[in-house]
Amino acid sequence: MANEKEFSIDLKQDVAKGSYSNLAIITHSHSEFIIDFATMLPGLPKPEVSNRIIMTPEHAKRLFLALQDNINKYETQNGPIALAGEPKATFPMGGFGGGAKS
Repeated sequence: MANEKEFSIDLKQDVAKGSYSNLAIITHSHSEFIIDFATMLPGLPKPEVSNRIIMTPEHAKRLFLALQDNINKYETQNGPIALAGEPKATFPMGGFGGGAKS
């Protein structure tokens, strides 16, 4: 982005190791986007949510643009990312108006 500023962040050791997710459930209300990161594995009865991120619509769009930029850079270096059937799912999320995407 044109107005990038350098800053430092504090990355705690327990957060730095990260967590695996192969499913993201995205919902939204008028004022918030909610992304639940889950893991769906064989033998588990249902996906388990490991992280929930709540952000404003402006920050959700900034995340979208940053992901789009990074995916373009990745594909330029490594070739296209193949999507097997582009799965999409919708989950009722009580009170939030958005659909969910995996």
